[in-house]
Amino acid sequence: MLDSTTPTTLPTRFPRPASLGGDVEDQTRIRVLIVDDHAVVRMGLRVFFDLQDDITVVGEAADGSEGVAMARRLEPDVVLMDLLMPNMDGVTAIGRIKAERPETEIVTMTSFIEEEKVTAALEAGASGYVLKDAEAEEVAAAVRAAYAGEVHLDPAVARLLAQRMRARKSGEGEPVEPLTDREKDVVRLLGQGLSNKDIGSALFITERTARTYVSNILGKLGLASRTQAALWAVEHKLAEPVRD
Repeated sequence: MLDSTTPTTLPTRFPRPASLGGDVEDQTRIRVLIVDDHAVVRMGLRVFFDLQDDITVVGEAADGSEGVAMARRLEPDVVLMDLLMPNMDGVTAIGRIKAERPETEIVTMTSFIEEEKVTAALEAGASGYVLKDAEAEEVAAAVRAAYAGEVHLDPAVARLLAQRMRARKSGEGEPVEPLTDREKDVVRLLGQGLSNKDIGSALFITERTARTYVSNILGKLGLASRTQAALWAVEHKLAEPVRD
């Protein structure tokens, strides 16, 4: 269930292959950029990641604007992004990085849970949400999950989103237009982490048709993103979350 005390990990796509170029060690390490306006937080994360065999910190930024510029220059695999920062907040920075480099995964790390901020970060393109008081191993797990193409949510965040969905379901009932059997097939595959191209291949339809189905599903369910659709699929037992 989503309200477990275990962090929830939802697949969003198949793991990507190691990037070309560089030495063997570079290919086996996850390249991380830390964006946080607190130097102590950045230092603590760097010290911890330096102890990991599969993670390397390629840079640090003190605000969202600097984070966008460094992501453009350093091309990290994963960005650890604070939300409240001067010059440019985390949500804005997430949107700009994903617009420029959609292949870069972003894990939001913050000290609070606010539904509006959680939703905004996920809709902007974040693939994980952990709290700053989380154990260091959980932060590392979120980085690894993001690199593998999965959505990693702090248990409290997963509970919040699940409660929101249950409230919407009890308050609004089923969608005005029920999902067709084919749309249920599509949302099930969304919950399993397939891209539009992979959904098309699985259902023997074109990628463009799959994209149309996804848009229709989001409209019927009143959702704003594929991540929310994946959570909806888990909540309605069409897909199972993967747990570390």
